[in-house]
Amino acid sequence: MLRGRTVLVVEDNEQNMELVEFLLEEANARIIKAEDARTAREAMAGDPPDLVLMDMNIPGSDGTSLLYEIRRRPAWERIPVVALTALAMRGDRERILSAGFQGYISKPINVQTFLSELSPFLPTERKENGR
Repeated sequence: MLRGRTVLVVEDNEQNMELVEFLLEEANARIIKAEDARTAREAMAGDPPDLVLMDMNIPGSDGTSLLYEIRRRPAWERIPVVALTALAMRGDRERILSAGFQGYISKPINVQTFLSELSPFLPTERKENGR
């Protein structure tokens, strides 16, 4: 599922980043790490990823504002963006999904289900141009 796919992980917590990185590497994904909104924008300006996992509270922006920036760019508008967040109160999931995120994964991450939670957001075949 993730073999050869590029995943941008936007996360400022070092422990969370290490865990996500470990799980994605085990699935043979290529990981691009960004700890803030500026680094995420720079990473996406190169070779756009196949999937973005984004914390909702990141330095330089919030997840929703960065999502809106992503959606305004034609080259990025179809990239699946999944919220990776500790916001887990009643209504948070619905609010995040209604903001335009394709998915929602709550922290702490369930290591047993994490990779399977990503599968709905990746097409079965990777398209080289225009993903």
